[in-house]
Amino acid sequence: MSMSDPIADMLTRIRNGLHAQKADISMPASKTKASIAEVLTQEGYIKSYKMAGEGATKSLDIELKYFQGQPVIEEIVRVSKPGCRVYAGSDDIPKVRDGMGVALVSTSRGIMTDKAAREGGVGGEILCTVF
Repeated sequence: MSMSDPIADMLTRIRNGLHAQKADISMPASKTKASIAEVLTQEGYIKSYKMAGEGATKSLDIELKYFQGQPVIEEIVRVSKPGCRVYAGSDDIPKVRDGMGVALVSTSRGIMTDKAAREGGVGGEILCTVF
């Protein structure tokens, strides 16, 4: 059975792993998920990630990050869904909690943060918000 929204599945696995105080989580891998994990690592929301396995059995392993026993990620929400895509131009990309959080945007230059997309003058699909 194919998954209709693999990005939402990834975000749910991260949310559930944080709620259960897991050190790391694993999921089926894809280039998009790896790009999202790369941005989350650069922004300091997760410790690290790595791709493991070969071919169809590739998995993405994410090491979650905690500060004083509390998860670094308070909220991670899917914005654009398969049934209702959300697009924004560079001037219309939303700020998450007045700039305290991050929106991940899928642009023609790859997946990047809302701040990087605004600075680069590119818009795209708003994938999710993280706070």
